[in-house]
Amino acid sequence: MDLFTFTRAELTSPVQFIGGRWVVSAYDDVRAVLADPVTFLPDNALTAVTPVAPAALRALVRARFSLPPTLANNGSSSHAGLRRLVASFFTPARVAAAEPRIRSLVSERLGGTDLVRSLAWDLPAIVLMDLLGLPNVDIPTLKRWSTGSLEFFWGDITRERQMELVDDVGDFHQWLIKRYHARDGELFCALADAGVSAEDSAGLCYFLLIAGQETTTQLLSTALRRALQDRSLWARLPEPGVAESFVEDVLRTDTPVVTWRRLTAREVVLSGVRVPAGAELVLLLSGKETDPRHLAFGYGRHFCLGAGLARLEAAVTLRTVAEREPSLHLVGPEPEWLNLLSFRAPKSVTVAR
Repeated sequence: MDLFTFTRAELTSPVQFIGGRWVVSAYDDVRAVLADPVTFLPDNALTAVTPVAPAALRALVRARFSLPPTLANNGSSSHAGLRRLVASFFTPARVAAAEPRIRSLVSERLGGTDLVRSLAWDLPAIVLMDLLGLPNVDIPTLKRWSTGSLEFFWGDITRERQMELVDDVGDFHQWLIKRYHARDGELFCALADAGVSAEDSAGLCYFLLIAGQETTTQLLSTALRRALQDRSLWARLPEPGVAESFVEDVLRTDTPVVTWRRLTAREVVLSGVRVPAGAELVLLLSGKETDPRHLAFGYGRHFCLGAGLARLEAAVTLRTVAEREPSLHLVGPEPEWLNLLSFRAPKSVTVAR
């Protein structure tokens, strides 16, 4: 079984050893793991799935690249303060105030034949930069850096592919360092004022500026494609509450963030299976078809800070497109899919009117 393409239906046990990692799929087990950062360490959350080849590692050293423990990979006492600082940019009031901007951006992007390229690709990045107070960001460059970084750290890739991507990884990190020192944007000013170092700020922002928009691009792509497969649903999406309920269903069974990782600090027993200390766990975040619960945004101290924003962007996008283009329908063959250890989504949603 391939860790990068497996489905819940293919699993034969709630705790299964696949490709050198322990896949944990039972909701109660996954929730318990995420709730206990002492027994189940977050240290490997951002570690490259494919070991970094020496030549690529040397390139990262030259770029002074580092991912110190800040948010997703931080199990230390510094996590709470950094999380509070970042959370101040994602308050319910700030997120709700973004709705008109989201609706406007969707409306501007109608009419394309590939809803990923014309709509889902850059909309979340623009909204995120607005929310974080980061002006003058070249969005195409940011997207190149962020998609390359996802593949570099979560992909099953060759050494040659690592070398093709490593410059983008390093350039992104250096850009973050420069913006910090220039205090260029509200987020960097807030980090500097709080006494967060340049290296820690770059590490924090590296993941934040990737996860804060790439996963939403993936959610929009998945949700649009699935909604267009159901003509009755597509017709009802403009109705109050329908888009929001559908987004929750997509998050439950087709979340683009399919897995997350943890390390065992000691030997543990999960669903009757003994797992050794130092084991790498791959936690399945999607739910069962028959279970209304899901962990698409994680749980506990590392629950996704952008959950409210992602939900809003997805619901507003679905409702606006369905209102404005009721005759839209899928065409063409099955799309190519993004298949990384933790991220899956269609790379295109080809449509006609």
